[in-house]
Formats: sequence, structure tokens, C-alpha cells
Amino acid sequence: MASITVRNLDDNVKKRLRRRAADHGRSLEAEVRDILTQSAHAGSSAPPKTGLDLFRGIREVVEKYGGVELEIPERMPMRPVSLFEESREFRRRPPAKQKRVSKRRK
Repeated sequence: MASITVRNLDDNVKKRLRRRAADHGRSLEAEVRDILTQSAHAGSSAPPKTGLDLFRGIREVVEKYGGVELEIPERMPMRPVSLFEESREFRRRPPAKQKRVSKRRK
């Protein structure tokens, strides 16, 4: 197992750690070891953020102020299919030119 020395630790931090260790019924060293272990594992095992996490965060903020009423726009009819077909043709690339193979004379 490895050892570590922390220099210039503020006295107030040491007192708080000692109290925290006493609350958990362990030594100062065991408390610091547990804090470091949890901290090291927390950074690597955090699940990636999703769109739902973003939505929940926004919703929490908005609900503090009573929410927001959004007007839902009317649905419009679909575009005619012919316009879609024309735009698809416009985006299509022309066929690649084939390289001419020269034949050697014997």
C-alpha cells in the first residue's frame, strides 16, 4: 500500500476532519482514507449526462418561478412530395468520371 503526506494543511481543516472521524467512529487517518477513496471513485464512475438530465435541471429552475406556459403552434400541412423530390435531385452528386486506362503497345 502507498503512503501520502499532506503538508501545510490548515489547522481548521484538520479539526473538522477529526470531528468528522469521531462522528463516524474511526481514526483521522481512516476518515481521510475513506474520503480520498470515495472521491477517486466518484469522478470515474459518474454516469454520462443525458438530455433528460438537462430537462430536469431546467425544470427545477423554472418551477421555482411558477412555471412557464408555452403556446403550441398550429400544425401546418406537409409540403407537396414533388418539392421534396426536386430538392433530392438537386443534392445528388454527379457520377464520378472513370479514369481511362491506356493500353500499352507491344
